[in-house]
Amino acid sequence: MLLALALALALGAGCARHGAEAAGVAAEVALASPEGAFLAYEHTLQLQLPGAQIGPRLKALAEACQSAKFGDCAVLQLAQGGGDTASGLIEMRIAPQGVEPIIALASEKGETIRRDTRAEDLAQQVADTRLAQARLRGEHARLGEYQQRRDLAVADLLAISRRLAEIEAALEQAGRDAAQQHRRIDTQKLTIQLDSTSSQRNRSEIGRALGEFGSIFTTSLAYLIRVVAGLLPPLLVAAVLLWGGLKLWRRRRRQQQG
Repeated sequence: MLLALALALALGAGCARHGAEAAGVAAEVALASPEGAFLAYEHTLQLQLPGAQIGPRLKALAEACQSAKFGDCAVLQLAQGGGDTASGLIEMRIAPQGVEPIIALASEKGETIRRDTRAEDLAQQVADTRLAQARLRGEHARLGEYQQRRDLAVADLLAISRRLAEIEAALEQAGRDAAQQHRRIDTQKLTIQLDSTSSQRNRSEIGRALGEFGSIFTTSLAYLIRVVAGLLPPLLVAAVLLWGGLKLWRRRRRQQQG
């Protein structure tokens, strides 16, 4: 019975591992937009590194992106914060096959705090842009044919020319929209946030508190002086009134005893 139970547990663990691996493969495949789909993927990664490594790591990531080490890539934003707690951020748009390699480069000897992936479905936007382009091209062709007529009045010819110019401008804008949509579909946006480790931040907080000890002490002392200065006049008035009341009470008491 024990042997059968152990065998069953082993088989169950094997099935669980197989299921987890299959799920991992499925998730990895799902990150690439399927043929005919129009999905724009965005990834956000938050890492912790020793503060001294953040600057070189940002430089390495930017160079890997600009040199197309892992495929087509463009740096969209690069920021670095100094001081006691170093931090950095890099935002890029990269080919789908380069997402995991550049994340591996960023995560080397670091701790992943959070990773998020989301996809926006651009199918409706792509369809609307294509429909607008087809409609504008059709109208442009019809007006072009109508413009060739020799019996057109000058006013009609001017109106057609103005409309053709408007259509051409709209076609250029639709082309830019289509290019931006396909850029979002063909590449994926990746944002990597680099922060100092928790121990470094804690030490930095203690050092900052010690450095601010003098200013905190003087600020608190100044506050106490203001409080005393504000309370002193009413306290003096109350003391005078109390002294006068006690003196009057004692006088009346002596008179009653006399």
